[in-house]
Amino acid sequence: MRIVVLGSLLAAGLPVFAQAQEPQQVAINNIETVVVIYAENRAFDNLYGAFPGANGLQNVKPEDAMQRDRDGSVLSELPAIWGGLTAKGVTPSVTQAQTEHLPNRPFAVDGPNGFNTPPNVVTRDLWHLFYQNQMQIDGGRNDKFAAVADSGGLVMGHYDGSKLPMWDVAKKYVLADNFFQGAFGGSFLNHIHLICACTPVYPNADKSPAKDLIAAVEPDGASLTLAPNSPKSALEGPPKFVNNGQISPDFYAVNTMQPPYQPSRNPPAKGGDPRYADPNIPGTLPPQHDVTIGDLLSLKGVSWAWYGGAWQDALNGGRGKPVPNFQFHHQPFNYFAQFAPGSVARAEHLKDGGMGGIEFIKDVDAGKLPQVTFYKPQGNLNEHSGYADPMSGDQHIADVVVHLEKSSQWAHMLVVVTYDENGGLWDHVAPPKADRWGPGSRVPAIIISPYARMGTVDHTLYDTTSILRFITRRFKLPILAGLAERDAALKSHNEPPLGDLTEALKF
Repeated sequence: MRIVVLGSLLAAGLPVFAQAQEPQQVAINNIETVVVIYAENRAFDNLYGAFPGANGLQNVKPEDAMQRDRDGSVLSELPAIWGGLTAKGVTPSVTQAQTEHLPNRPFAVDGPNGFNTPPNVVTRDLWHLFYQNQMQIDGGRNDKFAAVADSGGLVMGHYDGSKLPMWDVAKKYVLADNFFQGAFGGSFLNHIHLICACTPVYPNADKSPAKDLIAAVEPDGASLTLAPNSPKSALEGPPKFVNNGQISPDFYAVNTMQPPYQPSRNPPAKGGDPRYADPNIPGTLPPQHDVTIGDLLSLKGVSWAWYGGAWQDALNGGRGKPVPNFQFHHQPFNYFAQFAPGSVARAEHLKDGGMGGIEFIKDVDAGKLPQVTFYKPQGNLNEHSGYADPMSGDQHIADVVVHLEKSSQWAHMLVVVTYDENGGLWDHVAPPKADRWGPGSRVPAIIISPYARMGTVDHTLYDTTSILRFITRRFKLPILAGLAERDAALKSHNEPPLGDLTEALKF
């Protein structure tokens, strides 16, 4: 288990990081501001499967899209969408009964052979979890998405993405069609990987309040143990597991846990520090100690910030459902001890993006963005199934892009718009084989810059950590241990190396 404390490493002079090589392309220094916009839970095929020139649904043979049952046999049809297509309270609704007997193939949610449900309608949520994602990928065959789901056939749904505002942005700049989520599973783990290429730990979880959250896992280390009463077929219902937990048997936190600091879904302990979450609640993750990309930027004197949409509203105690529907586990720096309440680093780097992103946009318009900027839209604007629709978030991000293009910093800016993970939705491209953490399924990514190779589709192999690779190369930072580990794992599987986004640029 790896726990890294930055100060002790530096004091001891230990070789924890391999030193980044001097960039061969000096022109990369033309990029002075890097902006990362992190949306939610969309597979590439779900939104961009029909994008011209991309590896999309037109490249999928019918037999390669067929979903298999839990025993490996081809399903005669897709399972019903358990609970119905649309989220609770959405009108008009599409009921479970209306979704029965779907053919075993991808379908357009917004099409006449789907349910004519446009992208401004909130659909139900889907499982998007660490072990389930690996079971769905099924060794690269991507044929167990329906079998290992709580949403039945919805996993095979997609949209006509040309109706979305970011489609035109992708056509203008660069769409990456070989970009994968950094880690298997959900938002929590992928946000952590975005900032440190590491997996959080819960030390001695078996002797902690979280002991019942330890997953029951098969000897392969990648599959959950089915419960004796689990339905044999996906046509009979979602699978049941002995323990679908948040913590691995060796005490890594792989599914959603709450930050140890406020804002957190877990309240403070009675009589305790109101700035902290109650550590005795099983779902509260202890403070983490790995080195983040923010720490390395600070050591180099590079300005940076994480703008959380509606962050101040959440700190003020607002829950704001359905607006802003702040998501506590989407704020990764809030899990790390070096950004604890009262710290200088927290005050300097964790910023309020404002309701509707207004505070972030103010800094964009004023030309005051730090050299490395992360922006996380608030919940109702992040495109997450179950509580947000694709159109609202897409329009919000497109509006932000317009502000960035008009910024005084634009001439030397790189913007990366991507999604944290696939949200449980099927994609036909197998992720590369690397380490036990990922990469997971393919997600959309758009590279936006005056230096972009305009109007192209970039087929370079990327994952979420490619963003860290670009930042590392541009600012000549030490290489995070997780990046080196992934490189070694890819090489051991004879997979090509991951790009660092410079392939999408032309200086």
